[in-house]
Amino acid sequence: MSLVVGVGARRGVSAREVCDLVAAVLREAGRGPREVVALATVAAKAGEPGLVEAASLLGVPLRAHPADVLARVAVPRPSGAALAAVGTPSVAEAAALVEAARYGGCGPAGSGLLVPKRKSPCGAARVTCAVAVAYGAGRLPAGGRGYTRGDAVFELRTRR
Repeated sequence: MSLVVGVGARRGVSAREVCDLVAAVLREAGRGPREVVALATVAAKAGEPGLVEAASLLGVPLRAHPADVLARVAVPRPSGAALAAVGTPSVAEAAALVEAARYGGCGPAGSGLLVPKRKSPCGAARVTCAVAVAYGAGRLPAGGRGYTRGDAVFELRTRR
């Protein structure tokens, strides 16, 4: 099973806070970081250093989707704050579903949330994440060349 983690974040969030929340949510779901194939977010946050570094630490790509695409996805926990900030009522859940659909090949209906939106436990939550399941064989590269180093998913590594 392949997993996509959707992430919403406030400006200036640290990679540590992102990785800590992702690790906690994966543990809660009984899953590990090796199952994660991508982090996904809204295009407005694609350059956020904490998100970029967190994806690097996880060994997966950070995929960004336009707010108008995310806004069309029905989610269980929409947010007025996200709508005001980035133009979509959902970042974490919608981004996870949209990206998981790319791996499953069936559109958002072909993927489902394994874990709905969770907020970081810090006083003022600066990160949200949700985990979606990608049903399908989206990890295998086309052309029969098998897996390559670029396809590998590495264990979550955190700085000491």
